[in-house]
Amino acid sequence: MWIGNWGDGEREHELNEFLIEPARRLRLSGCVRGVRYPETALAALRATSLHYGGWVANVDVPALFASHRMTIHVPRRPYVTALPGIPTIRVFEALACGIPLISAPWHDEEGLFRRDDFLRADNGEQMTAQLRRLQHDPELAAALSARGLETIRSRHTCGHRVDELLAILAARQAVSRAPPTPQEAATA
Repeated sequence: MWIGNWGDGEREHELNEFLIEPARRLRLSGCVRGVRYPETALAALRATSLHYGGWVANVDVPALFASHRMTIHVPRRPYVTALPGIPTIRVFEALACGIPLISAPWHDEEGLFRRDDFLRADNGEQMTAQLRRLQHDPELAAALSARGLETIRSRHTCGHRVDELLAILAARQAVSRAPPTPQEAATA
């Protein structure tokens, strides 16, 4: 299962390397969902056993992940270059749904995830090897599912985000109520 938009060419190379070619080599069946797939992308998918299903509502994503054995993450180039360390929401969704995940390169600079929450692949050959591992090792798949879900529950729930936002708000309010420093008072 892969959910994501083809886009405006900003990750065409990456999608060919990390999705289409590994699926073709391994003869993987599965589903691809998203929008902005040009005819060249659709033709590339038709050369695999992957089915293109078009647009999907966000509310339907958990059911799709739950009905498949594995997924991959292929970040858009702007996330990798301009916003390093910021994964897309799909990483969080996949792990929250308990589906094993293999990610193309991105740098988790914030330490959002533990090393073994998902598999990594630095290139298409590694992606093919990792997909093959998950195909043939149900214990590995189960361990990844459990570990990723554990990380989401312990670090990334809506409650965690609310607590973080309230802490930021409290810190800002404390700063605004603080008496002026002698330097600030002298320049006022």
